[in-house]
Amino acid sequence: MNCVIQARMSSKRLPGKTLKKINNLSVLKILLNNLKKSKKIKKIVVATSKNSEDKKIIKYCKINKINFYIGPLHNVFNRLLACAKYYKFKYFIRINGDSPFIDFKLIDKLIFIKSKKKNYDIYTNVFPRSFPKGQSIEIIKTSSMEGLNYKLNKSQKEHVTKYFYENSKKFKIYNYNNLANYSRFNLSIDCKSDLRKFRQIFKKYNLNEYYTYNKLIKLKLKYEKN
Repeated sequence: MNCVIQARMSSKRLPGKTLKKINNLSVLKILLNNLKKSKKIKKIVVATSKNSEDKKIIKYCKINKINFYIGPLHNVFNRLLACAKYYKFKYFIRINGDSPFIDFKLIDKLIFIKSKKKNYDIYTNVFPRSFPKGQSIEIIKTSSMEGLNYKLNKSQKEHVTKYFYENSKKFKIYNYNNLANYSRFNLSIDCKSDLRKFRQIFKKYNLNEYYTYNKLIKLKLKYEKN
């Protein structure tokens, strides 16, 4: 299985968040480190944009020998489709660049489910969401995306799988549910307060090695109590 990270520098809530640092590692580096722990992911590609601000991401990828693809800034659907076709991915895992703490064991579980339940357009854990924000995983069939671009509105172009979920009766969608509903928890880096909080958590608890999303939730709750 192959993985595509969608990343940009022009976030409105937290500009440049992809390369912001937590415990001396960039958000992108933490994400890559977690993804590389999976033995089921063969190739990782960072899909960024032609926007001048994203040259920093391209430079980072070149220096660190990370596969990358450059596409439209706002039509993320087209960017990821073109990326998947360029690298000849029949299916690909879509991970958002603001999810550095993604649990690779959760990814491996969804890949395992795909191997047993075949021919779905999307395998996901967000329809409906029962995992924390920042633990969103989608395995998308590339051919299912083809021919849809002209049907999409502005929001559907920006949010890659939105069209599928809004027209779920037309597609085969498999959702992996958590035993407990953790959808209220946020483990993503969406805004300045998220970055500040996780910097403090990492420093206080000296987080350097692998941590499950359950452990991170517990540490966050512990930190917020004090």
